[in-house]
Amino acid sequence: MIQEYEAEYEPDATRRDTDDAESSRASRGWWDRNADEYQSDHGAFLGDDRFIWGPEGLDEADAALLGPMESLKGLDVLEIGAGAAQCSRWLAAQGARPVALDLSHRQLQHALRIDGGAVPLVEADAGALPFADGSFDLACSAYGAVPFVADPVRVFREVRRVLRPGGRWVFSVTHPIRWAFPDEPGPEGLSVAASYFDRTPYVEQDEAGRAVYVEHHRTLGDRVRDVVAGGFRLVDLVEPEWPAWNTQEWGGWSPLRGNLIPGTAIFVCERD
Repeated sequence: MIQEYEAEYEPDATRRDTDDAESSRASRGWWDRNADEYQSDHGAFLGDDRFIWGPEGLDEADAALLGPMESLKGLDVLEIGAGAAQCSRWLAAQGARPVALDLSHRQLQHALRIDGGAVPLVEADAGALPFADGSFDLACSAYGAVPFVADPVRVFREVRRVLRPGGRWVFSVTHPIRWAFPDEPGPEGLSVAASYFDRTPYVEQDEAGRAVYVEHHRTLGDRVRDVVAGGFRLVDLVEPEWPAWNTQEWGGWSPLRGNLIPGTAIFVCERD
């Protein structure tokens, strides 16, 4: 969960309660400050026009969690927490009509850098989507928005609102079991160090006590209940195994840990 932080001081890491407003402010500021480093460090792995679900490298071209590739043509798709819109660019290449939404202005500037505005971009909060009811056929999010919001059910209800009946919503997050282990890629990250059932958010705060990074923990059961409360039917839960070809470390993700415990959970949901 812990991310690199670029500032003149080292933020204080703690576990404390935080609400939607504070979480949103922290996320916008953190991603605006760190977008350049994030894209520099991970851009090659993500590619300019690939759809990768997480650090394991599970590719939508292989997984087809949104549906068969040939079925994407002509569909309206909303990507939430799109970053530099890599996933949206892949969707466009399949003939879909994607819209890439992100809270961070700087992340969307990287999307413009890559494609010059070929994919429509929207800067907005996932909890208040600026679209009419029933605007999209599909919605997706690869580690975007959901881990950083205090009220995921609010986001899910917004996603349901903008989806057409039968629409699919697929999102990936850090696997909840990871919250019980230190966020370290080596052997030190293999021993349980905290309660899996402690839902207190992880917060990095500045010298004045203002949150500059927030991430929220939900157990696996919490996530399932949130999906249902948001008006969706859960049709699949994917826990990608670490592939032999992937030798990289990404924060606390690594081949060592990935071969022993899951690092990502992908929820495949449908709107009735």
